[in-house]
Amino acid sequence: MKKIAVLVSGGGSNLQSIIDAMESGYLNIQIAVVMSNKDEAYGLTRAKNHGIPAQVVRHGDHESREEFETRLIEVLDGYGVELVVLAGFMRVLTSLFVNHYHQRIINIHPAILPSFPGTHSQKQALDYGVRFSGCTTHFVDEGTDTGPIIIQSIVPVLPDDTEESIGSRILKEEHRIFPESLKLWSEGRLLIEGRKVRILPDKSAEA
Repeated sequence: MKKIAVLVSGGGSNLQSIIDAMESGYLNIQIAVVMSNKDEAYGLTRAKNHGIPAQVVRHGDHESREEFETRLIEVLDGYGVELVVLAGFMRVLTSLFVNHYHQRIINIHPAILPSFPGTHSQKQALDYGVRFSGCTTHFVDEGTDTGPIIIQSIVPVLPDDTEESIGSRILKEEHRIFPESLKLWSEGRLLIEGRKVRILPDKSAEA
């Protein structure tokens, strides 16, 4: 069974969707550890409630991003993780971390990339006046939300939408496509070809 680590900075609702998918039998993976840069992150409590190891590495305890990431790598490698999953981890990762886990980091972003990368994506979408928004899972590279795209889901923007209302509808789709993306990864069905991710056929369904 493949091992992943999930990094969180806040409530961890996407972490919960992954845990639920595991416990239902949809996902055949193991969360080796949940890590956060914040002691108060509720995602740590979610992990403990399900018997999953949880650790904190505070970015403020380190003099540089590289020093912080070196400590993260030490802990993650100690658990033998094969994939790092960013589920609301609010730290920009440097090339040190990204290169160490080359093509082994998956993130979810609440927008249809490449539109509206970075923070406050819902506000960016509303301010721009788009008719549709949504969410994207992607592999992480050294840019900001620029890595190869795995799955996207579209959500209509309604005339009276606020950041909270559109964000809530997008979050429901995040909870759907994040476990789906990890399932494809765990089955070896994601092939990165340059900027594109090819989803390979399900061989078990053909048998």
